[in-house]
Amino acid sequence: MSEEGIARLVRSDLVAFGGYVAGKAPETIAKKAKISVEDIIKLDANENPYGCSPRVKQALGNYHYFNIYPDAMQTELKKLLQDYTGVSAEHIIASNGSDQLIDLVIRLFVGPGDEVINCVPSFDMFRFSTILCHGKQVEVPRDENYIVDVSAVKRAINKKTKMILLANPNNPTGTPTPQKDVLELVDTGVPVLADEAYIEFGGETVTPLVTKYKNLMVLRTFSKWAGLAGLRIGYGIFPPRIVEYLFKIKMPYSVNVAAQVAVRESLKDADYLKDRVKIIIAERERLFGELSKLKWLKAFPSRTNFVFCHVLNGKASQIQQELQNRGILVRHIDQPLLRNSIRIGVGKPEHTDALIKALKEVGEK
Repeated sequence: MSEEGIARLVRSDLVAFGGYVAGKAPETIAKKAKISVEDIIKLDANENPYGCSPRVKQALGNYHYFNIYPDAMQTELKKLLQDYTGVSAEHIIASNGSDQLIDLVIRLFVGPGDEVINCVPSFDMFRFSTILCHGKQVEVPRDENYIVDVSAVKRAINKKTKMILLANPNNPTGTPTPQKDVLELVDTGVPVLADEAYIEFGGETVTPLVTKYKNLMVLRTFSKWAGLAGLRIGYGIFPPRIVEYLFKIKMPYSVNVAAQVAVRESLKDADYLKDRVKIIIAERERLFGELSKLKWLKAFPSRTNFVFCHVLNGKASQIQQELQNRGILVRHIDQPLLRNSIRIGVGKPEHTDALIKALKEVGEK
C-alpha cells in the first residue's frame, strides 16, 4: 500500500491535529550553533539545573533487577508517596509523568461532545488530551494578570461540562490560584483537576483537601523539584474510587523500576533537594528583578521555576533565535493571549548572568 493509501485510513479528525510542542534537544542546537553540548544553557523546559540527588545516581548504578517488571500495583511507591504527601495510599496513583495522568483522567471523564473548561492560557497538554478524547475545550480567559476568573468559569458550566482543568501555579505564566478560588470551583460539583507540577516552588497546595471532596483531583511530579524529568515520574491524589478506575484503564507497567528507585532515594534525600529548591527560588527572584530592568520586556511575578515575559519592543521569535545562536535556549510562545512572549527557566546564577548579558546585547540591536 502507498503512503497516500495509508494516510486515507488515518482518523480524519487527526489529520490537521496540532500536537504538543516540546523543548529542543541540546545536541541538535549545539550542532547548529557550533557550540559544545556542555556550553548550552538550557532554559526552555523548566528543568532543574542542579539535577537529581546524588543518591539516585548511586542507587541506579547498584540496581540489579532491571530484567524484572515493576510492581504494577505500585505498592512500595504508593507508601513512599503517602509518607511524603501525608495522604493515605488509597488516594494515590503514579504514572509515566503527570502528562500521562492528564490523558488518563480526561479519557476517564470525557467522551465525544463532552465539554472541558480550561482557564486559558494554560498548560497545552490540557487541550491536547481533550481533543484526542473527542471532547470540546471551553476556553475561559484569565484576566490581564493571568488570574483565574472564577465567576466566568462558573458561568461557563452547563449540562455538558465534565471537568474543570486548572494548572496551579500556572504554566506558562507562573501565576498561582488561591486555595479559596480552587475550592469555590470545587463547590460547583464539577470534577476539578488541579495540576500542581510546580507547587514545591510556591503557592497553596490543595493536596490534603482531596480526602474531603469527591470531585477534587491533584497532580504532582518529580520532574521539577527533584530533577527527575528524564525518568518521567508523576503521580496523582484522587478520591479512592477514581484511583480504582484509573488503575483499570492505565497501562500495567506505567512506572519503570528506575523511576521507582529514583523516587525512593529522592525522598530519602528530600532535605538536600528542598535546599536546592530554595536556591532556585532565590535565583528566580533575582532573574525577575534583572528582567524587570529591561524596558522592552514585561516580566510577570512567578511562583514556579520560570519567569514569563511579554516582549514590548521587538519580536519574541527573533529574540529567541538570537539567544539560541548564542547557545541559550528559552521558550518562544505565540498563542492566543500569549502573543509575542518568551518563557525563561531558572538556571544557576552563572546562567542568569549569561542570559541577561545576551538580552542586553540583543536589545541594543
